[in-house]
Amino acid sequence: MVRAARERGIHVTAEVTPHHLALTDEATLGFDTNAKMAPPLRGRADMEACRAGLVEGVIDCIATDHAPHAMHEKDVDFREAPNGILGFETALPVVLDLVRSGEMTPLELVRRLTEGPARILGRPCGTLAVGAAADVTVLDPERRWIYDPAKGFSKSQNSPWAGQEMIGRVTHTFVDGRLVYDVDRGVLAP
Repeated sequence: MVRAARERGIHVTAEVTPHHLALTDEATLGFDTNAKMAPPLRGRADMEACRAGLVEGVIDCIATDHAPHAMHEKDVDFREAPNGILGFETALPVVLDLVRSGEMTPLELVRRLTEGPARILGRPCGTLAVGAAADVTVLDPERRWIYDPAKGFSKSQNSPWAGQEMIGRVTHTFVDGRLVYDVDRGVLAP
């Protein structure tokens, strides 16, 4: 639909989440409410179509769809649990699989996480151009770590990746040229 709309001259954008690039409906087989989201996870063919759409440029960007919920909201019957999962802290290691599999270059992946969303929103950010804000994220694509949402920055813990080993991690974050986060020291005072 996106491609057809663009061919007709209609301005349309599309995004995909890390979880729709990495998970299938098999994640819900145990009725884990941390894998309940909207749109729901589908089969392998749908996941592969999302990946192909991103690689081909039909899908413009990756958006985390960070949807935190209190533990008591997710600790209910699967049918009654709200849709949504945490996505911000695990986005990088999850989408780095696209680079490891050879589907995308590191630079193209970074563009889909930065320039793509900024362009869609008409924001002058997501670039290292001269005169741009010095908002920079430094990452180590090989750093291994165990994701523990209880030790994360969200006030919620609803993640299908809880307790899993992740490969790739943000190590430093600069906002307007000022270091605000260091993985080994945590969030730094403003």
